[in-house]
Amino acid sequence: MYLCSVNEIKQHTTESSISIDEVLSKWWGYSDFRPMQREIIESVLAGRDTLALMPTGGGKSLTYQVPALAMEGLTIVITPLIALMKDQVDALRKRGISAVAVHSGMESRHIEIALDNCTYGDVKMLYISPERLATDAFRVRLLRMNVALVAVDEAHCISQWGYDFRPSYLRIAEVRRQIPNATFLALTASATDLVAKDIMTHLGFKEHHIIRSSFARPNLSYSVRMVDDKYQQLLRVINNVEGAGIVYMRTREGCERLVEQLKADDISANFYHAGLPALERSLRQDDWQAGRVRIMVATNAFGMGIDKSDVRFVVHYSMCDSLEAYYQEAGRAGRDGKRSYAVLLLSPDDATQIKRRFEAEFPPINDIRHIYERIANYLQVAIGDGAGASFVFNIYDFCHREKLSVGKVASAVKLLEQNGYMMLLDEDDSPAKMMFECSRDALYRVEAGGNDMDIMLRTILRMYDGIFTTFRTIDELQIASISGLSVERVHELMKMLWRMHIIRYIPSNSSPMIHLLMERLPTKDLYIAPETYKHRYELIYERFNSMVEYATATNRCRSVIVENYFGDVNAKECGVCDWCLSRKRQQKSNYGIENQVIDILKCSSKSVKEVVSEISGRPEDIVEVIDKMVRASTICITEGGKLKINM
Repeated sequence: MYLCSVNEIKQHTTESSISIDEVLSKWWGYSDFRPMQREIIESVLAGRDTLALMPTGGGKSLTYQVPALAMEGLTIVITPLIALMKDQVDALRKRGISAVAVHSGMESRHIEIALDNCTYGDVKMLYISPERLATDAFRVRLLRMNVALVAVDEAHCISQWGYDFRPSYLRIAEVRRQIPNATFLALTASATDLVAKDIMTHLGFKEHHIIRSSFARPNLSYSVRMVDDKYQQLLRVINNVEGAGIVYMRTREGCERLVEQLKADDISANFYHAGLPALERSLRQDDWQAGRVRIMVATNAFGMGIDKSDVRFVVHYSMCDSLEAYYQEAGRAGRDGKRSYAVLLLSPDDATQIKRRFEAEFPPINDIRHIYERIANYLQVAIGDGAGASFVFNIYDFCHREKLSVGKVASAVKLLEQNGYMMLLDEDDSPAKMMFECSRDALYRVEAGGNDMDIMLRTILRMYDGIFTTFRTIDELQIASISGLSVERVHELMKMLWRMHIIRYIPSNSSPMIHLLMERLPTKDLYIAPETYKHRYELIYERFNSMVEYATATNRCRSVIVENYFGDVNAKECGVCDWCLSRKRQQKSNYGIENQVIDILKCSSKSVKEVVSEISGRPEDIVEVIDKMVRASTICITEGGKLKINM
């Protein structure tokens, strides 16, 4: 229920506007909204399911935070970014707004307390990761919550045809069925028309309704530079543009080598990639955010949730696989509205090499079957076993052992996800969890592990109740301390019990995990739907070609190419990209040539050859200008074949 009814909002737009202006002023101290924020907020307050397409840095958080305070009831924000959850909850609490976060990095009792406060307390905003939506703790309480609004951040992740599909987002549809009267707001910075329709369908929108902000970034100058020596070109950018920057590279090894080169040239730089421990990555990001390090050289692991407003340039050392990914990454420059630069460095053979890599990394169906088999063997899962189990999965270690490319394995896992076999969960700091699959009496018949097993089982039974009926978060350090066993021995015994089907066990980790959605099948029985395979291949190839078109374009504004791709058919030339600036210089040069041609012909008629010989510059450019002047009737050609000024 709103503070004012839907009809009142529709009839008294001015009153609604004053209301949200008061919220904005009281809690955030701002006097006005950014473009599109007001339209989105008023749509939500009118009870309309809304898909908001807003560029990176467009201020999307206020589009759900302001309605949360202008409406009675709870607002649920679904986001995969734990760092964003923590930052926003801390910021809201500092403003005196009651907000909590629930994610898999929390102990179960803390999760239960937070959810109970949302059900029976005065919490206004609940931030939750999509993985938590399927838990009994959440589903049972959801029906008792007075939910007014559900905001789905990074909504493109729900589309199987988006560039960053995450199966955990499909669970949001169940939330919709449980609370059909709540308004849904989906937010994303990048979605094609196909992905936008897919988002609204999956979220069960009552009507398709999109508010599309402009994808233009007037302060961001796009450029592509075809060079033989990328490093020297990078140095020119770094030395000519003040401020912080990001350099994106494809490989970890490339990041590390480039940082060595930059440091040798006395440039403050560090690298960031998924191979670093979570704490190390956090410290490096903090150093860069605080300005202690100027340049961050990173793989695309340095991604969502970065909030540094004064990044002056983003350089891509190699081409992205899609224009969506490029727009997201390049858009991390210039969020403060000041002039910034997005530079793509290309070698003459880059496009060919990337196309070859794309073909190699999109695996044939038989290769997908073999990768499935090798993953199951790597995880030590027997045929007919593993349904519902989760395993730490280091894709880089797996690819190194199996001599496979990371891109090929990642593509295969995406297709296995879409066909319901397994799910690769995002990296997260998760505590260990376990549940007994057998009766209490059956534990006394466990013979493996000797006396250590008996000691550990008795310790667990004393420490955790309800562990026979539901997963419980367990503290392995505490189990080891109380039992007198080493942590390594506790891990070993846990895995032994899992293989014996005594427990279901998810180890603590800060790494990506494979979750098996069904038992392991014989390789010959694995079925990949041809239509799924074909559709994904075509869409990925289409996205790749759009990236190539952007990179190789010589006759269009770069910003117009980007905006057209995201559905803005009325995009205007930006005036600041490399193509626009080149055209301005050419027009200025042409204007100078026109004046010289007129000055030469004032005295007497002359042939084209004579005119060209008197003007410095490329003959072909001069001839082109003369041709345009003839077509515009500024000058004409006499019967004798000479040029003269039209009177």
